[in-house]
Amino acid sequence: MANKATQLKDQGNAALAAGKLDEAVGLYSEALAIDPENHVLYRNRSAAYAKAGKYLEALQDAEKTVSLKPDWVKGYSRKGAALAYLGRDGEAQTAYEEGLKYEPNNEQLKEGLQEVRAKLEANQHGAKLMNPFSGPDVMSKLQNNPKTKAMFEDPSYLQLIQDLQNNPSAMATKLGDPRVLATLSVLLGVDLEASAEGDEPMDTTEPSPRLDPKEEKKKREEEERKKEEKAKYDALPENKKMALSEKEKGNAAYKKKNFVAALEHYNKAVELDPTDMTYITNLAAVHFEQKDYLKCIELCKQAIDIGRENRADFKLIAKAYTRIGNSYKKLKDFTNAKLNFEKSLSEFRSPETKTLLSEVESLIREEERKAYINPEIAEQEKEKGNEFFRKGQYADALKCYSEAIKRNPSDAKVYSNRAACYTKLAAFDLGLKDCDSCLELEPTFVKGWIRKGKILQGMQQYSKASAAFQKAMELDPNASEALDGYRACMMQTNSNPEEVRKRAMADPEVQAILRDPAMRMILEQMQNEPRALQDHLKNPAIAAKIQKLIESGLISIH
Repeated sequence: MANKATQLKDQGNAALAAGKLDEAVGLYSEALAIDPENHVLYRNRSAAYAKAGKYLEALQDAEKTVSLKPDWVKGYSRKGAALAYLGRDGEAQTAYEEGLKYEPNNEQLKEGLQEVRAKLEANQHGAKLMNPFSGPDVMSKLQNNPKTKAMFEDPSYLQLIQDLQNNPSAMATKLGDPRVLATLSVLLGVDLEASAEGDEPMDTTEPSPRLDPKEEKKKREEEERKKEEKAKYDALPENKKMALSEKEKGNAAYKKKNFVAALEHYNKAVELDPTDMTYITNLAAVHFEQKDYLKCIELCKQAIDIGRENRADFKLIAKAYTRIGNSYKKLKDFTNAKLNFEKSLSEFRSPETKTLLSEVESLIREEERKAYINPEIAEQEKEKGNEFFRKGQYADALKCYSEAIKRNPSDAKVYSNRAACYTKLAAFDLGLKDCDSCLELEPTFVKGWIRKGKILQGMQQYSKASAAFQKAMELDPNASEALDGYRACMMQTNSNPEEVRKRAMADPEVQAILRDPAMRMILEQMQNEPRALQDHLKNPAIAAKIQKLIESGLISIH
């Protein structure tokens, strides 16, 4: 049952990484039904609820996590975040401080505490200004006003309102968004947009052509994204800004294959911000390029631990596992490569990683096949098969010959022996296939050609059987079995020429020859001028086609 709960948890993690929040919550809930005292499951479900904007549910699960595992700081991190989203900054501060008692140097808790303290201080000094975005009737006002009603068609607008409700101090960074002014105008009953426009100088330039609504929306979203990224960057502590700068320098050096400089910059980034796993995976990438695969694996494992502690994106965790898998693949440790590719896919379903997993599974199968090869055991199995064959126990002989082939697939004679078994069991098509495998490995094996001829004879394909017997006689003119088989085929062909013709006309190869206009002209010429045959037989391609027609019984040469 514990394994089932773990499996559901991994599926929940993958769903959360893919943004399938309801599915993630459902999977975590199923896992909790099996393992209701698992604090990690409550913490993960809290994260899913928070992403979905269900902060009360996120808080409930975080509190359950803390009650089950009071010394686990990740529970306090989730509790503090949920309380902060709900605007309960004082309680969030308490949660973060409680967690820091167990782990005083935890960067995630320290950052959370710093943020809520800043908000509490802003509320004290900015003092008690009412938040225009809060109140029970805010949404109804906005949805019923013509100015803002249409904005709800864009999901990002609802998210914007929720962000401002939870964190009114963020309004200063969002005033560049025209939707914020329009919203404030509706909520405060003041035409802020008109006031703002009155302060602008008159624009005497020609109006720019109006964009397509979709393009306009796309452009606006891109501008929003850039503003948000800039605001996030501006809000970063100085050490994180310096770390990002070192990372960019490292990337530039990496692209130029200057790995010494790249390592130097990435190491500085790690020193400046040890909570960001990407700097460590960048270091791992350099060691991978330098073919130091064990160091690459060590760094990726370290990065995964740091990423999990600091709520890194599941895609980043998956990427680290993939890099570990590739390192093991380079080291020819395909079992560990497979294991880490599977771990990567449990975090995020990347098509590239799925392809890598398929490749390494094929390599494992090939290794297993090669490891199974043992010529000594193959010889023993062949002798057992021969003994069973002599006793007429063909099914048992077949098993032994099949095992011998697995143990030594390059032994042509075992294929011939198994073909004999198939013939006795009337499985002519399988016997013929084994004869072809035998002759592909050893084209001069006379017994293989004779066996092929006999199988074709049993299948009443006399022209093909004749050709096989002829090949055997070319290799060994004294092969009496081949001569007897050839004569029997010729007698069968001559005894019922009409039946032979019917079978020949059903042969696709014969049909193709007869449909060829050039061959039809040659056959007419041969009929009118028999001496022309000698000239045509000098051409190997034409000679082969004429031989096929002779063997099929459709033409004869006197």
